[in-house]
Amino acid sequence: MCGIVGLFLKKEDLRPRLGDLLTDMLITMTDRGPDSAGIAIYGTPGEGHKITVQSDTPETDFDGLGDALGAEIGGTVTTRVNDTHAVLTVLEGSRAAAIAALEARGLRIMGVGETMEIYKETGLPRDVAKRFGLRDMSGTHGIGHTRMATESAVTTLGAHPFSTDADQCLVHNGSLSNHNTMRRILTEKGFAPKTENDTEVAACYISSRIAEGADLGTALEGTLNDLDGFFTFVMGTKDGFGVVRDPIACKPAVMAETDDYVAFGSEYRAFAGLPGIESAKVWEPEPATVYFWER
Repeated sequence: MCGIVGLFLKKEDLRPRLGDLLTDMLITMTDRGPDSAGIAIYGTPGEGHKITVQSDTPETDFDGLGDALGAEIGGTVTTRVNDTHAVLTVLEGSRAAAIAALEARGLRIMGVGETMEIYKETGLPRDVAKRFGLRDMSGTHGIGHTRMATESAVTTLGAHPFSTDADQCLVHNGSLSNHNTMRRILTEKGFAPKTENDTEVAACYISSRIAEGADLGTALEGTLNDLDGFFTFVMGTKDGFGVVRDPIACKPAVMAETDDYVAFGSEYRAFAGLPGIESAKVWEPEPATVYFWER
């Protein structure tokens, strides 16, 4: 049992409130998963690509990191440290070299993209949100997850969201029964999962389909045929997010839409603090049906 939230803002004037609204949604889902939490925020594109990294010893690992990385890859690197995470911005052509250099230093890559930043750690959602200042973050859309571990250890890397390609990430409630088979197939395609978590397998699968030319809706439809198990997936991309539930749909899910936003939650109470929720269209996503919103 885990808790998922998502919020896609249609109106620009709500964007400064994205982090605040998502934080309240996530904290409301605490009893569905108290061991770790994470959130992906999609902001305004800047110059270059963002690489979000995590360290257990940030006071030493992040000291002078930007200058050292810039010297190594031959380009300017800007660094913004946020507790155990740091967001480094590099020129697009330097992304692969930067990632290799960061991984060689033992840093964990949380996500990469023009707009996406991912923050996740073990602990209660309220504590994770506070340590990263999630309430103060702005953006166009975001997804979040609070986890109750069932099939892998409680670690930072085991927390959601899982990002497996630029500006793409996935949160998941459920479990997959064929993740070992899919892991082998995806590794051969060049989308090898880095953890034992079955959610990362699903994220790699969707990213692999998008890399092959599928749009988000088609990639999510593919999960219904190729992934076995019980699942509710919410997938974030640079342009929006999508939702799909397995054909049995035993994992709870609810959606709400107004002229200002589209929201997703594992339970309706996640929407309690959203503006105008009393007049929203609210529904339960149908089994084996893909929903997605993009700009």
